[in-house]
Amino acid sequence: MSWLARHRRLAFAAICTFWTAVVLLGYFFPTLPFISMPWRGEQSFEDTLRREGRKTTTRDDFIFLGIDQQSMQLDAVGPEEIAGNRAFELMTERPFPWSREVWALLLDRLFGAGARLVMFDMMFNNPNDGDSAFRAALDRHHDRVVVGMNIEDNKQIVLPNAKLVLPPAQMDDRVGFVNYWNDEIDGKLRAARFFTSERQLAGVAPAPGDEIYASLPSRALTKLGHIADIPQDQRDHLFRFSSNDAYPPFPLWEVFLPSLWHANYGDGAIFKDKIVIVGGSSQILHDFIVTPMNPAAPGPAVHLQVIAATEAHEFLRQTPTRVMLLLVLAAGMIGWGVIPFLRRPILSLFSLIAIAVIYLAVARLAYDRSGFILATVPVLSTFLLCGVSTLGIDYAIERMEKLRTRRTLERYVSKNLVKEILENPRGYYNSLKGSRMPATILFSDIVGFTTLSEKADPEELVRQLNEYLSAMTNVVFQNEGTLDKFIGDAIMAVWGNVKSQGKAKDAKAAAHAALGMRRELLRLNNAWKTEGRMTLGMGVGINHGDVLAGNIGSQDRADLTVIGGAVNLASRLEGLTRVFGVDILVGATAADLIRDEFHLRSVARAQVKGITEPVDVFTIVGTRDHSADQQLSIWLKTFEEGIRKFRERDFTQAKILFSRFLEFYPEDSLAKMYLERSLEYEQAPPDEAWNAVEVFERK
Repeated sequence: MSWLARHRRLAFAAICTFWTAVVLLGYFFPTLPFISMPWRGEQSFEDTLRREGRKTTTRDDFIFLGIDQQSMQLDAVGPEEIAGNRAFELMTERPFPWSREVWALLLDRLFGAGARLVMFDMMFNNPNDGDSAFRAALDRHHDRVVVGMNIEDNKQIVLPNAKLVLPPAQMDDRVGFVNYWNDEIDGKLRAARFFTSERQLAGVAPAPGDEIYASLPSRALTKLGHIADIPQDQRDHLFRFSSNDAYPPFPLWEVFLPSLWHANYGDGAIFKDKIVIVGGSSQILHDFIVTPMNPAAPGPAVHLQVIAATEAHEFLRQTPTRVMLLLVLAAGMIGWGVIPFLRRPILSLFSLIAIAVIYLAVARLAYDRSGFILATVPVLSTFLLCGVSTLGIDYAIERMEKLRTRRTLERYVSKNLVKEILENPRGYYNSLKGSRMPATILFSDIVGFTTLSEKADPEELVRQLNEYLSAMTNVVFQNEGTLDKFIGDAIMAVWGNVKSQGKAKDAKAAAHAALGMRRELLRLNNAWKTEGRMTLGMGVGINHGDVLAGNIGSQDRADLTVIGGAVNLASRLEGLTRVFGVDILVGATAADLIRDEFHLRSVARAQVKGITEPVDVFTIVGTRDHSADQQLSIWLKTFEEGIRKFRERDFTQAKILFSRFLEFYPEDSLAKMYLERSLEYEQAPPDEAWNAVEVFERK
């Protein structure tokens, strides 16, 4: 570690070189496990940009007529509506595929309504009824219709049958292939190919003179007069998708139903000057494509998205390989330079995050504004691996140095005080001058220790006392308290003087510490009882208020401590635990801060020596989220009602309520005490000046 401290820059350079080499190795050997992850993750990031970034604008002149389940079953149409409706009669004669006269009727209806172009994302390779009628319609609307051909996995070309389109159909400007070539790694569609050839399909480089096949979107764009927008090559072009809900399918059957044709389509007005694609939208037709946007995008809707992206020139460009590798090298150098230059862990960490966020923002802007996909995951992986690794080692070096100092100081002062000195030295030294602040104070003391010390073996007593004090001190530290001092067998702890978490959190931390002391004493007593040693009792007093905090003492010796009335009251409350027979007492101010998290029980209204005003005193039953005794929680309401009646001088009713409580908890000392006093005051009521305050003249 000392060598690293002396040669930080050299060590950091070696680490950054290693990580940069690892990331670059993943590019050249993409099959290596783990190492190639940044490059595989780049594709996932690009897909995220597609989903979250700018989309191709949805065209309001594109319509998708879907062959859905309703169209194939026609169960929403009655016999009287089918009768005399030629399209419905043909659609009910037999299951899909229907007689092709249906498509002839559809073309006449759509073009009669003023449609601009109609595409069929369907195969018509086998002869079928109605071919002659459909062919006549195709010829009639030659310049405004496109039908599909398919290129199967075995490179076999599936064309419309010769009765529809005369051979060679693939050269007819009404016929285009419907295929897309998905990514070989994950099977998702990200790019569109507008032209292909048999040589390309066979995996051979295209050559001049090849017979070229055009895609369905290419044929459609040509008929629409956008031939100049079509990439005139055989490459796959990344395109910007539209939103998933861009082109929802309209049910095909509705077009043939007169009532819906009028109500939903304005007697065909909706189709005027529209580009319409007809294709499957039913699950059973299996015309769905996996895209980064949608795992089941309808094929016809994808064609519309490709056409929209082409017309709008919404093609995407990836980072060239050479530029991408240079960016990785630059990321490694920047990752190496940040930490040694800044030399402050928090500032370095925020700088790493800020640079990464800025790079991500640039990548997003480049995608949205120009369609450029900036290489991101490998670059940021290199940068963050280098930056975080060097930051971690730099932090470890600093941590070891602080830890050595911390361990030395913790032998003499409270752990959280050491933490504050090391992490906020300016604030600590300012606190030594003295300041007034709110704090929560806890005093704990062993019950009857003076008597025990006179009888017990001194060596055994010291060993047992050290076990007790060690356990209780650990509880204070676990709850972020400051150990102020040991006063013989007593402990004074403070929350809020060194570093406050807020009044309520400080008070609750002290309450948790008191409950922790209760649990630890029970554990110790059980162990001591097993060993045949004497058991101990404990009293804890908690109070919250303004205190004077500072470095208080003589010129030769001083302590960072707190003084004031709130401290004195906490000490008095600890002493009153013997009087009321409870192990924890909490002042009213602290009780108000913790009652939303703890079950509290009223004990008394007390006026202690040195304090002029009486205070309500409570004891802690437990936390609200871990109530050990639900029945006790219920009966404590009876006890609290008894306290209220007692203070209102209704001693008869108070007597009844305390008696009910004691039926279930006969050993409860508080209830016994109040029952005795209720009986006493019932027989001899106190004077009119009585206000239920217990006055204590002794400490």
